[in-house]
Amino acid sequence: MSYEFFIAKRYLRSKRKTGFISLITYISIIGVMIGVAALVIVLSVANGFENEVRSRIIGFDAHVRVRTFHDRGISNKALPDMLKTLDQTANVAGVAPCVFEKGLIVSARAKQGVFIKGIDPERERTVTTLLDSLAGGSLNLDTVYVDKGKAYPGIIIGRWLADRLEINLGDRVQVLTAAGVETGGLGSMPRFRTFRYAGAFETGLYEYDDNYAFIAIKEAQRLSQRRGSVSWIQLRLTDMSLAESVAQEIEQRFGYPYTTDTWFEMHQNLFAWMALEKKFFFLILSLIIMVAAFNIVSTLIMVVLEKRKDIGVLKSMGAQSRQIMNIFVYEGLVAGSIGTALGLILGYAVCLLQLETKFIALPGDVYIINAIPIEFNWFDGVAITLASLVISYLATLYPSYKASKLDPVEAIRYE
Repeated sequence: MSYEFFIAKRYLRSKRKTGFISLITYISIIGVMIGVAALVIVLSVANGFENEVRSRIIGFDAHVRVRTFHDRGISNKALPDMLKTLDQTANVAGVAPCVFEKGLIVSARAKQGVFIKGIDPERERTVTTLLDSLAGGSLNLDTVYVDKGKAYPGIIIGRWLADRLEINLGDRVQVLTAAGVETGGLGSMPRFRTFRYAGAFETGLYEYDDNYAFIAIKEAQRLSQRRGSVSWIQLRLTDMSLAESVAQEIEQRFGYPYTTDTWFEMHQNLFAWMALEKKFFFLILSLIIMVAAFNIVSTLIMVVLEKRKDIGVLKSMGAQSRQIMNIFVYEGLVAGSIGTALGLILGYAVCLLQLETKFIALPGDVYIINAIPIEFNWFDGVAITLASLVISYLATLYPSYKASKLDPVEAIRYE
């Protein structure tokens, strides 16, 4: 152990005549601890919410989409071979074609704009979590005889959209699309078809639950004039982080006119905003550590004034300015390190307690989850530790420099 570090530890200990200085030291340690704990907790909660939103969005959608340029559709003639090839592609866990169209859904009491997605129920369950999101009814999209011998195909509607339409299971709704039917010189009329409300889904994300409806893929082809094609093919991967590499492999295999979209590209703005939000959290909460660092500065300045005699004696004995500076740098870093360590322990302890007991609960009928989510990220822990130690180190530089420049003669003249 160097003598600089030994002296720094001695100065940190409380003495009767320097008790006030020691008190400020303890306050600065507590300040660093609170700042670090706040950063750990807030970033862990932000990670938890990000993971929750990502899992729900990507669970509702696909990891990769295969489509044609300009969205002209994948022909039914090419579809079987493409599905077979994609089923055999490495890291692909599920494949499902779909038809996507915008339309209008009309009930006896209301009407609402809607995104219509035509699916193959058997294949869809291998790609999305639609079946797990059912809040009522069933995924039966087949044509069923329900009203005076009339048969209607099924439709699955988002919970909030169904509430707006004021419908119950088994009720009839009409779906209209912009794909027109030619009527001679009168122009064209929107296509429409009557459906049976077979079930409701609830993802917990209002954007989906208020705007989407699912029908059988053949019905969607009739409505959108895509009798000979589908909009795109959805892929679910064994690991969503492989989306970019799998997408590149598929583009090379099929070539023009096919292209791909990954889950990140489809929701780039949302995930970019969440990443930016985390950076803002980090910067803002680092201000708490900076406030504590000012306490370290004031503590060291008072220690330098109180230890003028000691500094003069050490210099007269041959101590170099760099060594005098190191004493006070070590003192500030020890205080910062103790605060950082205690903050990490406190922050992760609170997070673990939340994971185990969920003591911060949320009303399940209002939010998509029933408790504050927590997710740990080792990179965040490293970044918080480094930021805290760097701030603590910078806080020591000015008072340490002033101490190293003391004239030993002036320091001990009147002692």
